[in-house]
Amino acid sequence: MNRPPIRVTLLLWLVLTLSAWNGLRLWTALIWHNVLDEFSAEQVSTIIISGAVWIATGIILILGIWQKKAWAAKLLLGASAGYTVWYWSERLIWQTPHPNWLFAVIVNLGLLAFILFTTKKLTREAHERKNENPKVD
Repeated sequence: MNRPPIRVTLLLWLVLTLSAWNGLRLWTALIWHNVLDEFSAEQVSTIIISGAVWIATGIILILGIWQKKAWAAKLLLGASAGYTVWYWSERLIWQTPHPNWLFAVIVNLGLLAFILFTTKKLTREAHERKNENPKVD
């Protein structure tokens, strides 16, 4: 069996972890919606919708990366950019300011760099597979 490189394995674990985290957010918003309505500044429907969107995106990404689909690299770049925008907009709009913003920026940039580095490998592998098996008309 051909094992994926360690970078791809770590990337799969990252996507799985973020999907599980958003699954927990979705479940919590559904179960505790009365309490969140009373005490939260953010609308519960926003939490539910964002959790469902990121779970669906994560599942599609995991399947695409696992099956070595060529579109997975592009979706990964778009999803990571979208997740970054969503995270920071939620953090700046609805949450109270945190003293650890510098740590969050460093971790976010590190993860984006790792994703870009790994995406280049996924794109290159997809290109090599396409050249090895050209379509015959």
